[in-house]
Amino acid sequence: MLFGADSPQEQSDTAMDETIIDKMIALRRDLHQHPELSWQENRTASKVCEVLDKLQIPYRQGIAGTGVVADLAGRPGVQRVALRADLDALPIQEETGLPFASRNMGVMHACGHDGHTSMLVGAAMLLAREESLPAPVRLIFQPAEEMGHGAKAMIREGVLDDVAMIFGGHLDRHFPTGTIAVTDGAVNASSDSFRVEITGRGGHAARPHETVDAVVVGSLFVMALQTIVSREVNPAHPSVISVGRFEAGTASNVIASTATLEGSIRAQDADVRAHLQRSIHRIADSLAQLHGAAIRVEVDEGTPVLVNAAAWAALAREAAREVVGAANVGQLSIANMGGEDFSYYLQQRPGCYVRIGSHAAGTEAYPAHSSRFDFDERALAVGAAYYHRLALLAGQMISERETGRLVAPGPHGAAQP
Repeated sequence: MLFGADSPQEQSDTAMDETIIDKMIALRRDLHQHPELSWQENRTASKVCEVLDKLQIPYRQGIAGTGVVADLAGRPGVQRVALRADLDALPIQEETGLPFASRNMGVMHACGHDGHTSMLVGAAMLLAREESLPAPVRLIFQPAEEMGHGAKAMIREGVLDDVAMIFGGHLDRHFPTGTIAVTDGAVNASSDSFRVEITGRGGHAARPHETVDAVVVGSLFVMALQTIVSREVNPAHPSVISVGRFEAGTASNVIASTATLEGSIRAQDADVRAHLQRSIHRIADSLAQLHGAAIRVEVDEGTPVLVNAAAWAALAREAAREVVGAANVGQLSIANMGGEDFSYYLQQRPGCYVRIGSHAAGTEAYPAHSSRFDFDERALAVGAAYYHRLALLAGQMISERETGRLVAPGPHGAAQP
């Protein structure tokens, strides 16, 4: 195991090849210097393909625009294990001061996708060294996770064909390097957005009785939205409605005739998600009738709730234990309200999504999507080793299941699907 070994000798005997670690770090820094936005990850994809060429792993590129899919051969006649990484960066001006900071103005890897790509490349290096694999392994390098549409586009391109299970993960600075968080149930919230257009009747600020004030109606709408989560949703079900934009008016002495609001809806339960959307429409209809305004609501459904089924989380937990030790395998203690389009894959195939600790002790833990975000590069070795071990365990399970043999419990007694 890489971390949590019972003795220094055990750790040195099983630690990853330093050459692979160095290559992952070099790739991560190169990608970090040259970040690319969603659907524009051409250079990033080409760097992945360069490594795959050297490893002599066959691949297809240009999937869903800039995606790459590589396939390692395994036992014939059985379905594949899929591992996924995301490629895209964010429209943020970097302020880390790193020697390998972004050279692209206004674009930054502020969410660790440079690390995700590098970890999966490292896993490819480890898997390529295996004399044989119990099942074929598919490596999915996906564009446009930050837009929430990349996974759907890859699925439409058939990347899940012949795939029995799919796994992914995210670097997380809430956990120390050398740990992996494997959580049963909801891991990421659904992520929807809404737009509200209010049409009233403008007029002079001195004669409000002649108007229908869109600012007042909009303000009441914002306040009413706050009661949905606080008074209509079970507190045990985390959910959020946030208004991020409110635009109205042209002058201080003019009552606005129109107002526009935009916001975000997050939930970790599908039924709660639907209730939040219905309630926004209900409040809009009520306020429109109460104040004589016209209110139009548009809800753009984004990524669904990401849910780990317990059986597949058990498989991921077993792989994590073998890499970092049982004491270093944990779970999320609070809800993660961020969205993640890996949820689309889990709607189609069983699998699990984990959080890979990447916080070095004594360093500032800037959050993801911050202009100062960075992570401990030692986490790359953990992620690559985890994916490698998981591919072998899952592959063995697929092989045994599809050839009719019983699947034995794992060495730590983990329940097997």
